[in-house]
Amino acid sequence: MTPEQLADRTARAVDAAVRAGRTLGLTVTEPRVLHDVFSVVVHLAPAPVVARVLTVLPHYADLAGQARRQRAELDLARWLADRGTPVIPPSPLVPAEPVQCDGLSMTFWQFVAEDADREPDYVANAGRVPELHAAMRDYPGELSYLSAAEPRFIDDGLVRLADHPDLIDPADLDRARREWQILGPVVRDRATFARTFPGIELQPVHGDCPAVNIFPGVDGDRYADFEMVTLGPVEWDLAGVGPDGAAAYDREAQRRGMRRLDRDVLRFVDAVGMLRFVAALALAPQLPLLAEAARTLPEQWRPMPFAGGLTG
Repeated sequence: MTPEQLADRTARAVDAAVRAGRTLGLTVTEPRVLHDVFSVVVHLAPAPVVARVLTVLPHYADLAGQARRQRAELDLARWLADRGTPVIPPSPLVPAEPVQCDGLSMTFWQFVAEDADREPDYVANAGRVPELHAAMRDYPGELSYLSAAEPRFIDDGLVRLADHPDLIDPADLDRARREWQILGPVVRDRATFARTFPGIELQPVHGDCPAVNIFPGVDGDRYADFEMVTLGPVEWDLAGVGPDGAAAYDREAQRRGMRRLDRDVLRFVDAVGMLRFVAALALAPQLPLLAEAARTLPEQWRPMPFAGGLTG
């Protein structure tokens, strides 16, 4: 997409958020874009409400599927907030339901002022994830097994990348497909996971690297962005954090009487996470910064154990 097309997409998302917010009774006169990557995040000022509008999606995504995932996120965030967990909660000024407007699906959240001067410390953040896992453990909502891995997304991306040698070397794409033949069955089937990793329990987890999704509010840090919430091993939330982040998690988990990370499972989730990143390159026509990220992919991925060390 050209810069003009990207700007038009952002403007369309802002217009839809403003229109939907006003329909819900909010006063919106000074909308301000806070974030614009896979979603456009808009502060509907002066209302203390933030709209998150999904914009970068695979071709098969439909409004019904988007709404299901958004509803799961809203339900979990509200449940955590009601129990005192520091999260960005759904806005109390509108119903905690996905809203669709102009062909876009969105959710509405309480506005929280950001401490923009504070640099994120992802290793320290990883040490806070056991607190979140302990809080999520008893969540009663129904969640699907490893839905955050998005096997259909990986399937589709690996097919589409055959037409994009500019984004991935054919040899790397071949490796991705061979790895997915081994990893895919474990991702898709809970019983296969249990046979592969006996004794590793599953629980509700954030789904999208919570160490990166801790929001630095002026009134304190808050967990945020639960749109990938899923049922999985706790290791799923530590994919890609590196050895220092894993060690920080283990120290806090041990202090709380929780189990340490299993290194075999961690290699598995690291491998699946890398394949999700590879598949996401197929979205580069919608999000050009992915093409830039593709340049660093080989040096990160090639040294990793093939398929996380699994042999199929």
